Amino acid sequence: MSFFSLIVVFLLEQLHPLDYSRWVARPVHSWTAFLERHIDAGGYRQGILGAGLALLLPLLLVGIVYCVFYRISPLLAFFINVLALYLTMGFRQFSHFYTDIQLALRLNDPERARSLLSEWRGEVVVSADPGDIARCAIETALSASHRHVFAVLLWFVILPGPLGALLYRLAHLLSEHWRERGEFGRFAGQLFRVVDWLPARTTAAAFAVVGNFEDAVYCWRRQSTRWYDNNLGIVLASGAGALGVRLGVPVPEASEWSEEEVLSDSGNSDPGIGEAADVDFMQSATGLVWRAIVLWLLMLVVLGLAKLAG
Repeated sequence: MSFFSLIVVFLLEQLHPLDYSRWVARPVHSWTAFLERHIDAGGYRQGILGAGLALLLPLLLVGIVYCVFYRISPLLAFFINVLALYLTMGFRQFSHFYTDIQLALRLNDPERARSLLSEWRGEVVVSADPGDIARCAIETALSASHRHVFAVLLWFVILPGPLGALLYRLAHLLSEHWRERGEFGRFAGQLFRVVDWLPARTTAAAFAVVGNFEDAVYCWRRQSTRWYDNNLGIVLASGAGALGVRLGVPVPEASEWSEEEVLSDSGNSDPGIGEAADVDFMQSATGLVWRAIVLWLLMLVVLGLAKLAG
């Protein structure tokens, strides 16, 4: 069922892209804002209570609906799974920005590429250097593919029905919305890091398998801690090694891009060292993500056959 649910969702996305902000981000933000107004007293314990309610109540409601529908007909349960995946994952959250940036760079229009990248990231990108833009676009795309595809898919497989996909998306949005809430929001961030721990490593492993395995593992082991988020650092370090490209953490608000966070040291010829990012590597990154998706599909087929055999 997981395999067919995923195929249907991919087709739906191509036919009718979801307005993610309208149907997912805004409702979740309204829900968390409601809890914040009634619970937030500035303490860590209130944050635990708020995060628990924000996650458990929707999961309980969806779980009850899924069980009722499954008892009526497994086909209805299948539609619930498709709806949950359609709302919680998808390429169209980021693919159009990535494609437009790549096209602008190929047309030698770095200013438009910079503007698109700023809109995508939601922050001002000062540098108009094509290499910097390509590097940041690849990082953002690998991060988005993890958060909007691979991590959601893993939790969808782990938990029954739509609960896993819903858990990951709610935990992610909750950590984003309460990031600036001090002690009240600290537990939400800690919880999401726990929820994202296993998905980050499975995504990194998928990148390694379908890319340059040795370089991906080298970067994973040696360079992942240079990223501000350890889970994302693992994904991006593995992706950098798999592609053979140097990635890093640029500072979009600054007049110069930080070189202290570069994932690969250009002055060393050891494994994992790649070339500087450019528009051609953007196309390679697209291929890497699609190969990883195909790998996931094959794994779902194998799991489905194993269940049938059992």
